[in-house]
Amino acid sequence: MLLIRYTCLLWLYTSGFWGTRAEDPSLDVDVRSPHRGLAPANVDFAFSLYKHLVASAPGRNVFISPVSISMALAMMSLGASGFTRTQLLQGLGFNLTETPEAEIHQGFQHLHRLLRESDTSLEMTLGNALFLDHRLELLESFSADIKHYYGSEALATDFQDWVRASRQMNEYVKNKTQGKVVDLFPELDSPVSLILVNYIFLKGTWVQPFDPESTSEEDFHVSETATVKVPMMFQWDTIKYLNDSVLPCQLVQLDYTGNGTVFFILPDEGEMDTVISALSRDTIQRWSDSLSLGQLHLYIPKVSISGVYDLRGVLGDMGMTDLFTNQANFSGIAHEAQLRVSKVVHKAVLHLDETGVKAAIAPGGGLKLMTLMAKPHSIKFNRPFIITIFDHFTWSSIFLGKVVSPT
Repeated sequence: MLLIRYTCLLWLYTSGFWGTRAEDPSLDVDVRSPHRGLAPANVDFAFSLYKHLVASAPGRNVFISPVSISMALAMMSLGASGFTRTQLLQGLGFNLTETPEAEIHQGFQHLHRLLRESDTSLEMTLGNALFLDHRLELLESFSADIKHYYGSEALATDFQDWVRASRQMNEYVKNKTQGKVVDLFPELDSPVSLILVNYIFLKGTWVQPFDPESTSEEDFHVSETATVKVPMMFQWDTIKYLNDSVLPCQLVQLDYTGNGTVFFILPDEGEMDTVISALSRDTIQRWSDSLSLGQLHLYIPKVSISGVYDLRGVLGDMGMTDLFTNQANFSGIAHEAQLRVSKVVHKAVLHLDETGVKAAIAPGGGLKLMTLMAKPHSIKFNRPFIITIFDHFTWSSIFLGKVVSPT
């Protein structure tokens, strides 16, 4: 089972008061589908955001949900006007001369529905909610648009009573994520008029599970001088893998029951930055096309990792600078309110363990025996590695991670 808990918060303060699992991802999706045009921009934004975060936090774990962040920021553009709206959508990677704004929101509407409803075997809950100061008058047009395109709602909140307000928001997210995401809101350090909460919870089940009895304590080499003990999961099975001849890394692809695909990428020692800098749509596609299927001894640490990231600086570096200044124009949200973004806080939690669905054993044991007699290759994720999780039907980047220390 792969269990991921994630939430993203966007705080606005007042100024005054690709694809099939191993084939071309485009083959899985009807080209006429509204969400189809979102995939290139969303994946490009995902890798750009990920690289900025990795560069800003050297030597640390990084774990984010790019498509969920894209969805939250695109939704906020419905309440923005003028250059603020243009900056938001262009910052997300959309060329507004080629893709009309209406098509962007229609695409996210379809994508949101697909991610929530198309795969019953992959447990996923995602969405957005706005908590607005009860003294402000929400514009009905904005409320209708966020409900129509993003299935979101706006809730009146008394931010003067922060204890009560935080309890309201925590309970909302807890209920939406089946109790998996809790206690999000710290003490308030500034007056607030609006908080956008974006949440996603994912639980996947491996097609090929790890045997819990094979998990044992082993060394994980955090760096040349630091080693920690971790429970290391093991399986010996027919697995998709690649020794990359272009980049200094090895990788394996594991699948969920349903639409989830996971790449575990193991850079050669000292080559993490080289591999991360090369991450792109083309690299992922090349990997998908180049994977081999063979017997593999696979070792992956059983981990639980959490992290909180303030995305304000990163988004500013990516071109969304006016959002955080008095130049911001969110006049489409509420009457008589000058709102600007003060914080973009992203929280994520990753749990990896052994659980999966045992594959049925097909008749014809002779073929299986011949396969097992071949000498298996071995890949051990006992040093820093990269993890990417895609929904291969929509080719959405659900999660991107860099695991430096699994403890």
